Amino acid sequence: MEQADINRVIAERLAALQISTDINTQAFPNIIALFDDALKRHENATACTSLGHSLSYGELDRLAGHFAAWLTQESGLLAGDRIAVQMPNLIQYFVVVLGALRAGMVVVNTNPLYTEREIEHQFSDAGVKLLVVQANVAQHAAAVLPRTAVEKVVITELADLHPQPKRFFINFVAKHVKKLVPPFSIPGALTLRDVLSAGQKHQFVANAAVRADDLAMLQYTGGTTGVAKGAMLSHGNLVANVMQADALFGSYKLKGYGDTFIQPLPVYHIYAFTASMYALYVGAHTVLIPNPRDLKSVVSAFRTYRPRLFFGLNTLFVALTNDSDFQGLDFSDLKVTFSGGMALTEDAANAWQALTQCPVSEGYGLTETSPVATGNPGGAQQLGTIGLPVPNTEVRVVDDNNQLLGFDDAGELCIRGPQVMQGYWQRAEATAEVIDPEGWFFTGDVAVIQRDGYLRIVDRKKDMIVVSGFNVYPNELEDVVSKHPGVLECAAVGLPDSKNGEVIKMFVIRKDPTLTELALKDFCRTQLTGYKVPKHIEFREELPKTNVGKILRRELRESA
Repeated sequence: MEQADINRVIAERLAALQISTDINTQAFPNIIALFDDALKRHENATACTSLGHSLSYGELDRLAGHFAAWLTQESGLLAGDRIAVQMPNLIQYFVVVLGALRAGMVVVNTNPLYTEREIEHQFSDAGVKLLVVQANVAQHAAAVLPRTAVEKVVITELADLHPQPKRFFINFVAKHVKKLVPPFSIPGALTLRDVLSAGQKHQFVANAAVRADDLAMLQYTGGTTGVAKGAMLSHGNLVANVMQADALFGSYKLKGYGDTFIQPLPVYHIYAFTASMYALYVGAHTVLIPNPRDLKSVVSAFRTYRPRLFFGLNTLFVALTNDSDFQGLDFSDLKVTFSGGMALTEDAANAWQALTQCPVSEGYGLTETSPVATGNPGGAQQLGTIGLPVPNTEVRVVDDNNQLLGFDDAGELCIRGPQVMQGYWQRAEATAEVIDPEGWFFTGDVAVIQRDGYLRIVDRKKDMIVVSGFNVYPNELEDVVSKHPGVLECAAVGLPDSKNGEVIKMFVIRKDPTLTELALKDFCRTQLTGYKVPKHIEFREELPKTNVGKILRRELRESA
């Protein structure tokens, strides 16, 4: 078996499905040019909606220009400086991110649910200079900012881009009635509205010097192991992946322009981010759901906007298909449902198709691949597979000695293509562990390449836990839990769960015999984002270990 044999089979399969096997992933010199093109082409169409208010592509273009002008003319920042964006799915997210990219800055997407410890690590590691944060989640950032290099902060409220009186009403209710904005103090902070007003006074001129290999984003991930690291995604990476996604979705015969796309997944996550960037490129209307855990808002959006395209993940499909209000909707406009972020179960896929009459197409990607690497083509879906590699992407599976394996043999999945990251930010050794000199990225997942070119993920090489599509790394959890004075030793594993894909179980040897499960969970909640808090805690007298003292997580999973 040679790599050329695998490439030939996949190319023939793509060609048979009329998917181009060699697209121009360098169609634009940078992601700025790609979006400038899209915003101009779709000027009069609706670009995005949140909380009942929409921006046209023309309005998004104008507002992003104002933010970019403020950045380049008044912020004091320089091209290449890092800007953290910490907000849920709101229309101003697109304004800020597109404006930052236009100004040649580097976007650092930041989970609004992060704890102080997680925020401080990310801001310090990235060297963030500017933070744009939504007021509802600013409390934790405010506490750690003095210990970081952040120089300026811009605050946005939920309805900042809504017209009056709706803006006043929504923001007032959120703050004073629903008490959704905890008190915080950030001296010298600016408001997004003031920043946009200031930027409006300047004429923004795009930075023509931004090249394809310049850094566009630091997207934090645990990688294949360890604490969060910044995956360096270049302008070329992002352009390539949007073009690759466009080629894949061309097989679904979507119109693109004018199609409605409901986005409940958080756009700070790479899966939702690239899905949203693809939607903007083709001229679709993206309906943003600020809180995906509020199922009523997702159901309401389906009822009101009747989407043609929906990106979700297994846990969301399960929740929606079991919701009585969702079961009563008309799904006749829904033509494409795509799944990513975590493994899709057969039961969830079948239940979704039975209810909506729309099959679920599963894909695969990682933060390090921008993220789309494979996907099921329209009209040729194979349930249980992650589809075919997207154009201009090579895949292979190798054994523990890095020897190429043949079709139907299980081995570590490796990916090579223009969407593979440049490396981990300021971590050359960690980069060398996952990208070899030939440009192959080692995913840590065990896969099989079928004889027809489709791929299946069959196991996970590393101990990563996936909770509702989010990667959780045992090393980080164990580091936090071991800091509790009542804990002597601990180990974290993931257990299968029909709702969340996996849940976390922590095995603990107590130093303090009076330590309770409740007390330890309460401690974890102060140090970890909610989805990282262990669901189950079991106290033991000892943990299984190798001869050299390494804890055997596999035995713990089997015993659980």
